Amino acid sequence: MTGNILAGFLAHTAAHPEAPALFQGEECWSYSWLATAAREACGQLERAGAFDCGTQPVARIGLYCPNGVEHVVWALGILLGGGCLVPVPQELAACERESLARRTALHAVVGAGGFCWSPSGGGSELGVRLQGKEPCGIWILKPPADTGFSEADFAALAPALIRFSSGTTGASKGVVLSHASLLERIQSANRRLGVRAADRVLWTLPMAHHFAVSILLYLNAGAGVILEDSHLAEALLGSARRWGATVMYGAPYHFRLLASEPSERGWDTLRLAVSTAAALTGEIARRFYGRFGIPLTQGFGIIEAGLPLLNLDGALKAPTALGRPDDFELVLLDKNGVAAHEGELCLRGPGMFDAYLSPWQPRACVLREGWFHTGDIARRDPSGRIELLGRLKSVLNIGGMKCFPEEIEEVLLQHPGVAEARVRGEESERWGTFAVADVVLAEGVGVTQLRPGELALHCRKSLAQYKVPVRFVYADSLEKTASGKVRR
Repeated sequence: MTGNILAGFLAHTAAHPEAPALFQGEECWSYSWLATAAREACGQLERAGAFDCGTQPVARIGLYCPNGVEHVVWALGILLGGGCLVPVPQELAACERESLARRTALHAVVGAGGFCWSPSGGGSELGVRLQGKEPCGIWILKPPADTGFSEADFAALAPALIRFSSGTTGASKGVVLSHASLLERIQSANRRLGVRAADRVLWTLPMAHHFAVSILLYLNAGAGVILEDSHLAEALLGSARRWGATVMYGAPYHFRLLASEPSERGWDTLRLAVSTAAALTGEIARRFYGRFGIPLTQGFGIIEAGLPLLNLDGALKAPTALGRPDDFELVLLDKNGVAAHEGELCLRGPGMFDAYLSPWQPRACVLREGWFHTGDIARRDPSGRIELLGRLKSVLNIGGMKCFPEEIEEVLLQHPGVAEARVRGEESERWGTFAVADVVLAEGVGVTQLRPGELALHCRKSLAQYKVPVRFVYADSLEKTASGKVRR
């Protein structure tokens, strides 16, 4: 198992079998139990023929399962058997799941945790029961003869994971990560996070998007993972206090709710709170620190590179910054490709992705002069910290002047009557591009209490006139990706 991402997890299990691995509700499961359950899941897959892929050396196995203990067990079982894990996000419609199965040329699919999906052309058989839960289904598929990529090149990577990017501004991409790359990136991330066996990590993010580069990090470190189904602040804080959570890894949305939780209960065990998946606002950071006395540390996570930036030393002074580069090299390139104070964020470092799946593009063909171009625009502040300005594709050109929607959204979110905001450009033959803001009002605030004119006046206090939205559209909710980013 030395070449498998689970080697560290198995070594910790052998050394500390009764150490707590998972917590959910009132229950706790040990590392020994988890390893045994994962081996049983692996055996079920073997008996079903999920790993049998003829002349193709590596089986790609989809996992369609909600957050929870079963997701962890089946993911570990797939990896234990040498399969390549392909998470199937629960928010996908049936036609999108079918598309994912075709694009990745799956050999098998596991449906667990109450999720049932019978892909086209697949036969089903029952799997393992966990803690009295419903049986799991295993579907064996026949991949197309022409997958669009070389099976030999794919297998040569020793692939562990195929995960699709969140697709906030366009079509998502199948990102291939090898066992070696995954190990490199979780070791790099943990040099800064410092997760250790004594830690208990409160987990709130979707496993289909974050499992391989977060949960695996915690299990390799020997930590306990607290699984909380609810996103409500009362439930999150209740689980944190019940099990003594020392680390929380969540989205700004979760930290905003926690900061507003009305009970005034403390969180004495918390030592590190990492905000990721979407841009952290200064207002959320201030409110969370004021409530719990722990600064929010913003992390910049990207599936192609892992966690290349973490704002550890600037969490109090500059909470919206991404931090300074350490393990990773970083350069900002202007529109002419010249290193500058502000420009596109480009990275290189440990644990970079190995390939895009279809069409097949090995990492070397994607990198430009050794750099991965993220598509994000950033700048350095006077202390050398990186500040994210927005996506290259989301820049608005208003009357020949450019601005980022994220900058306007940050200002809108500072208004106490605004819960969520998304700024977009609309076109007019007469006026060209102008900014429009979609706004979700805070709980208890009605449309008659917060008129568009008040929001415009609020924006004018902090923004140049051309950046002030011309129109405000009130919405009940904003569409998001599963990782919590606003879909543009």
